[in-house]
Amino acid sequence: MVGRGSEERVLSEPEIYEIVSEGTPAARIDGKRVLVLTPDGTRTAPLPTMVRIIDSLFRERVKKLDYMVALGSHRVLSQDETLSLFGISRRESANRFASSSFFNHRWDIPGSLIEIGRIDSHTAAQITEGMLEEEIPVEINRKVFEYDLILILGPVFPHEVMGFSGGFKYLFPGISGGRFLHLFHWLGALNTCIKTIGRKDTPTRRIVQRAAGLLTVPLHCISMVVGRKGALAGLYVGDTEEAWAAAVELSARIHILHKAQPFPMVVGKASAMYDELWTAGKVMYKLEPVVEDGGKLIIYGNGIKTVSHTWGSFLERIGYHVRDYYLAQMDKFRDVPRAVLAHSTHVKGLGSFVNGREKARIDVVLATGISERMCERINLGYMNPADVPIEEYRNRSEAFANRGILYVEEAGEVLYRLRRDQ
Repeated sequence: MVGRGSEERVLSEPEIYEIVSEGTPAARIDGKRVLVLTPDGTRTAPLPTMVRIIDSLFRERVKKLDYMVALGSHRVLSQDETLSLFGISRRESANRFASSSFFNHRWDIPGSLIEIGRIDSHTAAQITEGMLEEEIPVEINRKVFEYDLILILGPVFPHEVMGFSGGFKYLFPGISGGRFLHLFHWLGALNTCIKTIGRKDTPTRRIVQRAAGLLTVPLHCISMVVGRKGALAGLYVGDTEEAWAAAVELSARIHILHKAQPFPMVVGKASAMYDELWTAGKVMYKLEPVVEDGGKLIIYGNGIKTVSHTWGSFLERIGYHVRDYYLAQMDKFRDVPRAVLAHSTHVKGLGSFVNGREKARIDVVLATGISERMCERINLGYMNPADVPIEEYRNRSEAFANRGILYVEEAGEVLYRLRRDQ
């Protein structure tokens, strides 16, 4: 594994070229059909730069070089959106990148998947410390078997379901089937976001590692750690587990901020890359740990217009509830995909359900483009975005913090945690 990173500086483009080149032996790439897996636009990463570097270094050496967006369960992108994600114009697509194809993972089309094995219920129970005792079918996009090498290209951040994103997660659930995806997300909910996010060793990570061991196509990994303004603070290339683990160490230092005391109110201004609550829920995941018991978290973002492009009908029916609300009455929600239940619990946060009464630890309030009527329907608070003094919070953030109001700009990727919980 080859890599370097720092909290103090970002990598130059020549350094990136050098790390990618040195970390990818000729025997690994030359004459091979290569499929590059990438995130979609809900992760901060210099994808246009990285795609051009990979193209420059490998296009003349490989038999084929294609790209697939590992969507997981996110919205399928149009071809124009996919090219835009990679910073490629239509003209470049027809010229410089004419020999490359750009795909979305079509998790929504059953024929695109193939089962490569199963994790038996006994193993699942051991790996998950008894939280999940059922057989897990492992499916993956069948297109990967048209290639000799899968090149994982993705950033590493604290993650609500995995602990840290990146690495094998781009396979499972990145390009896996719905059955694995729903089990994976539900396991994260059972463990709770608080006990998972920003942790290196988690039950979900162990399940994903076991699933990856069933794949016969060789893997290579480029793990990125994003620093200031989307530039690379770290880059690690080589064996998937080694590159991911090195990136996690740096991400933990850059992307986890510690506070001495919890706050009665936290205002998170969602990054503009989130246009639905399904992804903007990351504001809650990253800030929940520093909201005091009985406190309030405001998710602010005019660009958030809908609950979910994909799962909205389910969420509008069931709403947002704490984990134990569902555990007490799972039969009632048997027809709801478990990833949807998991998202619901993550956004609502910790809480209890005793004698038919639900009590959330904190209040979650939306100051978004989602209407007051819809917020009431889905069991979340509402606030008119115009009533949030966002400029005042931004310009006087330190003064407000001293008064018990934490304001976080571009919320959703940096995890805030109390020092006592390190």
